[in-house]
Amino acid sequence: MKPNDSWKVLPHGDIEQLADNLYTVEGKLPMPFGETSRRMTIVRLAGNQLAIYSAIALDEVRMAKLEALGKPRFLIVPSAIHRLDAKPWKQRYPQLEVIAPAGAGDKVREVVPIDSTIVDHDLGDPRVRIDAVPGTDRRELAMIVETPTGKTLVVNDLIFNMPAYKGIAGIGLKLLGFGPGHPTMPKLVKRKLVKDDAAVKQQLRDWAALDGLERILVAHGAPIENPRETLLSLAA
Repeated sequence: MKPNDSWKVLPHGDIEQLADNLYTVEGKLPMPFGETSRRMTIVRLAGNQLAIYSAIALDEVRMAKLEALGKPRFLIVPSAIHRLDAKPWKQRYPQLEVIAPAGAGDKVREVVPIDSTIVDHDLGDPRVRIDAVPGTDRRELAMIVETPTGKTLVVNDLIFNMPAYKGIAGIGLKLLGFGPGHPTMPKLVKRKLVKDDAAVKQQLRDWAALDGLERILVAHGAPIENPRETLLSLAA
């Protein structure tokens, strides 16, 4: 979809609290075959500042709830594709520091200036780490958030968890890996995103070995509540 120039609210749910420093919102995007889900992750950092990963323009009721959590400080654009609402967010909050992967810098800069493409960026909170995913030619950012109950891995397009689609469109999507009803790495996305299979496999295994890993938040689909098994299965 063409990136938005102004605040355009598309269908979305409420802000869901996963931990005292971690929140998420699921939205919907119109697609040729119907609609697909998209997800924004909100991290409350030290000092009541917020990091926004894969921003979604919310209605004013939800934006008021978001602002009550803290002051938006970092806007993380995790890939060239996920820049739909980056410009209106920067317009609304000019103080935002925009972070994007170096490999997607040219595309992101078409809609919003980038403040940092540092591979390991310090968000001022030791509980939060953001890195370029190895094997993606620095085209995708992942985030690990430590909460009181464990760790949450936030990924963008590397892993999908879409429900099974029905009908003729569903058959085609399933063949491409977009809607089999379980976590997957869609063939088209993998072909475009993954440049080093071995590096990605090792990263999946490294994530699976994280102490206290309790969930994966994906950009498209439901949260994954069996993260270790999922990551090892995808690596295999």
